[in-house]
Amino acid sequence: MTTDRSGAGDPVRTLELLWREPGQGAPSGRRGPRQGLTVDAVVDGAIALADEAGRDGGSGLAALTMRALAQRLGVTPMTLYTYVPGKAELLDLMLDAAYLAMERGAPGPEDSWREKVARVAEDNRTLYLRHPWMGEVSVTRPPLGPGVIGKYECELAAFEGIGLTDVEMDAALTHLLGFVHAQALAAADTAAHNARQSDQEWWELSAPLLERAMDPERYPLAGRVGSAVGGYSPETVWDFGLRCVLDGIARLLERG
Repeated sequence: MTTDRSGAGDPVRTLELLWREPGQGAPSGRRGPRQGLTVDAVVDGAIALADEAGRDGGSGLAALTMRALAQRLGVTPMTLYTYVPGKAELLDLMLDAAYLAMERGAPGPEDSWREKVARVAEDNRTLYLRHPWMGEVSVTRPPLGPGVIGKYECELAAFEGIGLTDVEMDAALTHLLGFVHAQALAAADTAAHNARQSDQEWWELSAPLLERAMDPERYPLAGRVGSAVGGYSPETVWDFGLRCVLDGIARLLERG
């Protein structure tokens, strides 16, 4: 479940930091933090800390506290507050930095719109796999920094000129990214469960009881389909879901 939201901090201070307006890269005054620490260093440290916790199957954002970050950077917690007002603003900076560094597949001149849109989905899926903590964040109010704006510009290009209005282009992109986000949450949840107990171990313990308890005459569809599936497959769900999203857009275009 997403418990953190972007855009929850001071909007003016956040925008100043996102766009690194003059004087926002480091604090002023003689009694500042150790020489060499910057906003970028704080953000990079926070991302690394959240990434490590997420890869271990935990909540990256729960592990990210100002105290833990300060310890990682070798400063006091109060020092961090001279660079960022708090965790809410820091989270926006982390999101924007991750978007800015995001790797994107280059579209080919002969690529269809379906291939371009599918690549947007795959690129975002890769981003969530690299930074699992991003799946924990609701971005209905995104941090409007250079990373977010650049990402939006790049991804809208996949829908440009295919027959959608500007409003429909935005809605189609939002719908696509919502699908990716849902899959990222499911993948993170699966990884967390597998870190404690693998699917195979779970089935080995559960199967004997289920075989005795499930009446095939009462649950004919559940038994048949469940046996065919054999367990949750993120790849199968991803491929089918993405195809449904693309087919839905195609049907909309056919209807004009």
